Amino acid sequence: MRRFVPVIIVLMLLGLSSCVDIEERYTFRADGSCRVVYGFDMSRAVSVLKNLMTDSVQATPEFSITKDTSLNFYSAIPDSIQRNMSAEDVQLAKTSDLSVKMDLRKSLMKVNVSHVAKNAADLEYYLKNISKISMNSQLSAIAKNPTKKGDIDSQSLMAGQDYYTYEITPTRFRRIVDKVKFNAFLKKTQSTLIMAKAMLIDMPYKVVLNFAKPVKKVNNSKAVLSADRKSVTLITDMDEIIKNPAIMNLQVDF
Repeated sequence: MRRFVPVIIVLMLLGLSSCVDIEERYTFRADGSCRVVYGFDMSRAVSVLKNLMTDSVQATPEFSITKDTSLNFYSAIPDSIQRNMSAEDVQLAKTSDLSVKMDLRKSLMKVNVSHVAKNAADLEYYLKNISKISMNSQLSAIAKNPTKKGDIDSQSLMAGQDYYTYEITPTRFRRIVDKVKFNAFLKKTQSTLIMAKAMLIDMPYKVVLNFAKPVKKVNNSKAVLSADRKSVTLITDMDEIIKNPAIMNLQVDF
């Protein structure tokens, strides 16, 4: 298993894994396939943390490491988790990619997870199962042994996606927030969210869906349809979502 990020970054993600700019981008193609990319930008959180670090920490060799790396998502999953994965989940992970751009001195920390679904059924399976794989992370083990270098915890970044239910067909994209799962997510991340707010770190959330043909109908009044009706964009933030989780409910007929 490839290891490429020092423990200082893992500890950052432990403290602020929810304090990220999140962008989901779907590109539906004419042949029925769809490329989905989850983007996580932790740069602003890193910038805040830098102000809290001593000069001696910022002077360490680990802090000067820069990365611009792409690898298969499966290779970023701990060996212990790989051994217990189903054949379907192994295939899902192997058809996904992980990219990391990191330069702490410039307050840069971005992670992307991407996947190309062959058809609507494949996309629905991916969206319903990627978070299940992701939540089987190595964070707790790393936290207990902070002297050990570990992998980027891409898995924990995806965990929040577990509070959606999906219905995907060749002509419809529909997702609904499961309020029970969402409340459990809030309870789990409450202290992190409070800390982020105290540090004046907002958490924007952007969803972009691009289509090969004009959209027929969008059921979310906050979503913006482009002039050519081939793109739907929903922009909000975690504060707004907490007050009204239904704002993330989205159905697009195309």
